Amino acid sequence: MNNNLFCVIMAGGIDRRFWPLSRQNRPKQFIDLLDTGSTLLQMTYNRMAKVCPKENIFIVTGFLFKNLVQEQIPEINDSQTLVEPTRRNTAPCIAFANERIRAINPEASIIVTPADHLILNEEKFVKVINDGIDFIEKEDALLSIGINPSRAETNYGYIQIEDTSQNEGIAKVKNFTEKPDKELAKFFIESGEFFWNAGIYMWKLKDITYAFELHLPEIQELFAENREVYNTKEEENFISRIYSGCKNISIDYGIMEKAENVYVYCADFGWSDLGTWSNLFDNKEKNDDHNVTNHQNILTYDTHNTLITTTDNKITAIQGLEDYVVAETYDSLLICKRSEEDKIREIVNDIKFKKGEENI
Repeated sequence: MNNNLFCVIMAGGIDRRFWPLSRQNRPKQFIDLLDTGSTLLQMTYNRMAKVCPKENIFIVTGFLFKNLVQEQIPEINDSQTLVEPTRRNTAPCIAFANERIRAINPEASIIVTPADHLILNEEKFVKVINDGIDFIEKEDALLSIGINPSRAETNYGYIQIEDTSQNEGIAKVKNFTEKPDKELAKFFIESGEFFWNAGIYMWKLKDITYAFELHLPEIQELFAENREVYNTKEEENFISRIYSGCKNISIDYGIMEKAENVYVYCADFGWSDLGTWSNLFDNKEKNDDHNVTNHQNILTYDTHNTLITTTDNKITAIQGLEDYVVAETYDSLLICKRSEEDKIREIVNDIKFKKGEENI
C-alpha cells in the first residue's frame, strides 16, 4: 500500500433523525443499523483498510465517544483517535486531522470520509478511491465524490459539473447546492449536470492546507499556531483551548464552494448516507408485504411498506399500518409516518424540553 496515504474517518456527529435507536450517548455510527453484525463505523474502517495502511487511519470523534471508538475498533492505537472537545462541524475536524498528519508525514495524501454511510459495492468503491488518489497526486486538486442520482432526492446535497465531457469520470465542479426542494431536485436530475454529494474527499495535504490558508485563514491559524504539540502530551490541552474559539463551519461551505481547483469523481457504487429511516428502509430486504423487520418475532397484519425494529426479539404484532416507521428500544417507542419523518427532529426537541435531555 501507499505509505504516504492517510485516511480520516469523521465519527463525531449526533444524528437525531434515527431516534430512538440513535441517541446522544451512542449515535448511529456506533450502531448495527443494517443488522449485519457490524456497526457503520466498523464497516467504514474495514472498507478504508482496503485502500490505506491501517496505521494511517485516523478516527476523529467527540470526547464522549472515545471509548466507543476504541471498543469497536480495537486494532487502532490511542494516537489514531483524535478527540474533539466540542463539535464544530467538518472544517475544524479536518483542520485538526491535517495538522496531526503533518506531524507524521508532510507529504501525505488524504482521504476524508464520514463514518456512517452505506456502500454496497466495495470493489467499485476501492477502484474509485485508487483512481482518485492517482488524480490528486498528479494534480493540485481538491477532489470530491459525486454519486449518479437515481431520483429527485431532497435530503442530499448536489454537485454541478461544468461540462459533461468527463475525463475518465472526473470533471471540474461548477457549483455545490445544499438540499433542494422537490421541483429543483427534479430539474437537477433532468439536466444531467448534477450528482449527489457523497461527502467523501481526497487531496494532498499541501493542497488542502493552502485552501484553508486562502478561504478559512482564521481556522488554519488556530490549528497551526503551535505545531510542535501534535503527537505529544501537550496536544490535548492545546486542542481544548483552541476549539472554544473555532468557527462552526462545514468543509463544503468553507472551502469546496469557494476554491477554484475543485473536481468531482462521478461514480456509482451503491451509496447512501443513511440519513433517514426511509433511506434505511430503501436499503434493506423487504418481505412479501414490502415490510422491513429486524427479527422473526415481528408479526404483521394488513401492514405494508413499513419499517419495524424492536429490541430483545420480543413478540410484536402490528395491524393496519401503511408506510410507517415503528422503532422501539428499551425505554422509548416511535410510531411515525414515513412521509412525515422530517418531524422527528421536532419530536426529539420536544422530548428534550418536556422529558429531559437524558431521553434523547
